[in-house]
Amino acid sequence: MFKFTDKHIEEYQTLGYTVFHGIIPVKLIDELRRECDRGTELARAQHGLQALRFQPIAKFDINQKPFEEFQNLPEIRDAVSRIIQVDWEPSGLDIMGVLIEPSDSAYCMRWHRDWRDNVSGLDVRDWESHYQDVKLFNQVNAALYEDTCTWVVPGSHLRPDTDAEILRFPKRPILGPDFEGLCAAARERVSLDYLESLPGAKRILLDAGDYCLYRNSLWHTGNYVPYKKRATLHDAPMTQAFLEYREAAIAKAKIRLAEGIEWENPNAERVAELVG
Repeated sequence: MFKFTDKHIEEYQTLGYTVFHGIIPVKLIDELRRECDRGTELARAQHGLQALRFQPIAKFDINQKPFEEFQNLPEIRDAVSRIIQVDWEPSGLDIMGVLIEPSDSAYCMRWHRDWRDNVSGLDVRDWESHYQDVKLFNQVNAALYEDTCTWVVPGSHLRPDTDAEILRFPKRPILGPDFEGLCAAARERVSLDYLESLPGAKRILLDAGDYCLYRNSLWHTGNYVPYKKRATLHDAPMTQAFLEYREAAIAKAKIRLAEGIEWENPNAERVAELVG
């Protein structure tokens, strides 16, 4: 049975993530698994065998009630509130998604810090002035099966990129592994090499029923294999501050894209110094 402790707060502040072990009731896990199986079928029918998620849940013809129950679990509402210590609401099913395994081939996402590295046109300097704000950039992975897909660099949410991180990814946009012409086993090995190439990288282990709350402003990524079933609820606690940031950042990014500013390298000057 889940029990909240001060360690969860400490972990979130220092590591950038914490896990509420076994917080999802087993009956609800069963109900969610059934609906996720249907959602996975629909996602693959729409987007192909390599689909890695279905999102938002509201747009898929599945029973919405178990997901609504999940978002409103009192134990989760209480635990998240203790961590971020600010008023928040569930994102709603028009935002929440489910992360699934690819049906065809192994795949690895590129390393990134959310918004800065995966939103084209974003004003990076503005992001740098906000990324440590605990009212912003909180994200959730809640596992319905054992999940070892998420990798992070603990503590990176508290600081700018290190020199080693800058040298590993000196250009923008950041690229993922090159899978061209590789067999199944080689794709997995290349992915693992890529994941471990970022200093301090660590894999997070979640068991069925675990809820991982993490700062998506830390370095993180996902690694997936087709032979390991995955259904992980992907969500974000919504604060008023984040809603306002998101709206303003997206509006500004659209303007910048129209001006031809697609990707801004936050480390361009430091790269020049390091490579001399």
